[in-house]
Formats: sequence, structure tokens, C-alpha cells
Amino acid sequence: MHNKTVKTWSWIHKWSSLVCTVFMLLLCITGLPLIFHHEIGHLLGTEVEAPPMPADTPRASLDKVLDVARAQHPDRVVQFVSQAEDSDDLWFVTLTPTPDPTDDFRSVAVDARTAEVLAQPRFDEGFMWVMFKLHVDLFAGLPGKLFLGFMGLLLLVAIVSGVVLYSPFMRKLEFGTVRRERKPRLKWLDLHNLLGIVTLVWLLVVGATGMINTWADLLIKYWQYDQLSAVLAPYKGQATVPMAERASVQRTLTVAQNLVPDSKLSFIAFPGTAFSSPHHHTVFLRGNEPLTARLLQPVLVDAKSAEVTAAPKLPWYVTALLVSQPLHFGDYGGMPMQILWALLDIASIIVLGSGLYLWLNKGKTVQQNSSPEPTPAQAAP
Repeated sequence: MHNKTVKTWSWIHKWSSLVCTVFMLLLCITGLPLIFHHEIGHLLGTEVEAPPMPADTPRASLDKVLDVARAQHPDRVVQFVSQAEDSDDLWFVTLTPTPDPTDDFRSVAVDARTAEVLAQPRFDEGFMWVMFKLHVDLFAGLPGKLFLGFMGLLLLVAIVSGVVLYSPFMRKLEFGTVRRERKPRLKWLDLHNLLGIVTLVWLLVVGATGMINTWADLLIKYWQYDQLSAVLAPYKGQATVPMAERASVQRTLTVAQNLVPDSKLSFIAFPGTAFSSPHHHTVFLRGNEPLTARLLQPVLVDAKSAEVTAAPKLPWYVTALLVSQPLHFGDYGGMPMQILWALLDIASIIVLGSGLYLWLNKGKTVQQNSSPEPTPAQAAP
């Protein structure tokens, strides 16, 4: 590789890394507890669990469950109702002041068999909520998400440029060499290069899926505009269906599940909310196999008549979003994959931290005979 080409790639690697490193460190640090959010929830006692009952215990009507939840917050409206991924013995009802998107929400956990309130967990406070908000949007909403998405793009640029630079800078050393007997800066440079290569694929996967996740709000809005406009054309100009005129939600759920057999409920979005229309309950069903459990099938059910209006297939970009979310946090393979994700996350923290250290200490020159090429330190992080 020509010297001019090396210098160009070095410049790209240095500045793409420097701009995103602090934010990537923040994301790696906050992402570590999020990998184990269920387990941490159990330890902290914040996870809601239904009491054991015989498997054949009859289920309460969903309408009764909703009435019980509304009674806890009569000044609010139901936005969503969902079930836990690993149990159908619980309903989680989300209530807000209006159907519009907001962080001001209350959640009521109701036993699916007895329709009794089990808890009212707060998902908008505590350590895990702070970690989640910092990781997702820096407490800045959509602008924060898009900013972190841009930082993710810079991370991908830094990774690609780092791969290009690895061969010319390390060609005189065996793979995996860490020169511990040399100065600290050289040792950290070797460690930075080694762990950077080891975590290469993982960083690419997590960086790319994280970047896709930052576009979630925009992708959903585009899907509604692109795919649902024609479906909702007959309802244009009509107001949101009032509560008194709405059909049974239990009947709505049954109709949707009959249309898509061998499926499980993910959640129901109520009329006027972000994932529905003013005139429909939108039932989001998921597959019951490991490979299809993350793929959703929306069914739009008329809020007045409880008749199916449409069941559009999700476009490829929304499917990519859904697949990327569990892959980002290592949710596909259970505890073994979570542990692997955590170890790679820690290695990435070392890569990012060592890159920052190398740049902050770039003023300390490295003697010519201590390294086959002193230039990579200038290219780090």
C-alpha cells in the first residue's frame, strides 16, 4: 500500500474514531447491564411474576382485564396491552393521558386468570431505566436517537479503516503479539490492535443493528405512510372511535388470532396510538417458533365492528428492524449468548478505551527501533 493511501486511511480512522469513541464507550458501558436486564430485574425484585396455578385454570376476559386496569387510572386511556414473552399468565396494560406518544405512562400488571392487579411496575425510573435512556436516546428523544445512529455509522467507518490499516502496520509482528516488555504505549497499541481484530465481526454486527434501531420511529412512520395509506383511505376524515362505540377487545383478539393460526400475541395497539389508526385496534401477532418469535404480523381490526380490515405483510425494512433488535442485545441464544455478548462488550470497552488513551498520549514519541511502524499510534483509536 502506498504511503499516501496509508495516510488517507489513517486520517479516516483517526477522526472517525475520535468523534465517536466517547459515545461508543457510553453505549458499551450502558449496554452491559441491558444484556442481563431480565436477570437484574429478578435480583432487584422489579420483575412481575404470576402466582402458580393449575395449567387448565380458565382465563379471564381481556375486556375485564382492561376494566380492572382502567380503574387504577381512570383519568388515563389505554395505549397498549401486551403479554410477557415467556408467559401468557400476565397482561401488561399501558395507560397514558392521551393516545399520543409520551414518556408519561403507567403500567398495570394484571393476572390473566383472575383479573387481579398484581403490581404497577414503574419502567420510567431506577437504574435500569437510566441505563436504557442513555443507551437509546441520551434523554433527547428522536434527535438523540438519530445522533447516536450517526455515531454508529462513524463506528462502522472506523472499523473498516482499522481493518485496512491492520496489515501494513502489523506485518512484521506475528498475529496476537503484545509486546509487554516495551513501553506502556506500545503495549496498549498492540492490545488495541489485537482486540480490535478479535471483536471485529461482533462490533460490525452490534454497530450496524444499533444504527438500524435508531431509525425505528422513522421506519414505522414510513411504513404507515407507505403501506397503510390505501388501507385507511375509506376512514379518512373520521374522528378517533370513542370508547363507548368500540367493540369487545377480547372479540377483536379472537378474530385476529383466527386469521393467523399458530401465532401468539405480542401486543395490541389501541385506536389513535402510534402503532395503530384512529379507527382500528391493531393486533400484532408473532410466530411461536424461535426463528419467527421476533417477526410480527399486524392485523387491523375495525374498532367498531371487530371485523378484519387488513393484515398487511410487513415490508423488508421493518422486518430488518425487528430482526436486528434481539441480535443487538444477544437475545437469540439464551444465557450462553448473553455471556458471549457481555465478554465481547467488555473487550470492546478495552478497544475504545485504549484507542482514546493512545490518542491522548500521542505526544510521547516511540523510538524507531521499538516498533516496526510507529504510525499506527497516530491512527488510533
